[in-house]
Amino acid sequence: MSQTPLRRLYPDFAAGTKAVLPLLISVLPFAAIVGVVAVRLGLSPFMASVFSVFVFAGSSQIAAMQLMHDGAPLLVILVTVFFINLRFTMYSASIAPHFRGARRRTRALIGYLLTDQSYIVGLYGFAERDRRDQRVAFVLGAALPFWCGWQITLAAGALLGARLPADWGLDFAVPLTFLALLLPAIVDRATLAAALIAGIVAVFGHDLPWNMGLIVGAIAGIMAGVGVATVRDRRGQDT
Repeated sequence: MSQTPLRRLYPDFAAGTKAVLPLLISVLPFAAIVGVVAVRLGLSPFMASVFSVFVFAGSSQIAAMQLMHDGAPLLVILVTVFFINLRFTMYSASIAPHFRGARRRTRALIGYLLTDQSYIVGLYGFAERDRRDQRVAFVLGAALPFWCGWQITLAAGALLGARLPADWGLDFAVPLTFLALLLPAIVDRATLAAALIAGIVAVFGHDLPWNMGLIVGAIAGIMAGVGVATVRDRRGQDT
């Protein structure tokens, strides 16, 4: 008796879930912190959860909520979120060929669920799967549990944050979490230059209105990274 399509693709879905679980465990504390910060910035636990569904990106969620709390114009909020999430444009372009011919709603769902973790896990999983439906099942197996875990943990953090004393000062955990995510990404001189220049410019631009120092720092970091990589490539061609 032949298997149904869903049952036939279950091993691929389960493989995606198994691959992402170690990463999910490491990210859940960050989700809880985002929930706590959301409440500290004035959102109710319910609104924090709703906001997370519409803006499914941890760093962007914090930046957008902070700007909303500061009364920044909508354009500034959108530009900030755009720059923070710019890497997902490259992610999407990278994996798009693996889903060529898939239904539009399937591609839209994969795009919505795309994270750094599901992207990395997906790249390894795609190499072992020749059929498009297998790749779809694998990436959804990685992305859906990640999304569910993030939303549940963020909601729990928001509920907990609403009950914690205001003088506990847990906001320091957010930059520490970002540092933990940043350091493994520094792999060569170009990424080191990008991180250093972006950090320095952002610090000196801290007093700019509406968190514009973050945007200026991001642009400066990108330019520095591209510049160092260009010089490196030219020297490689001359040798």
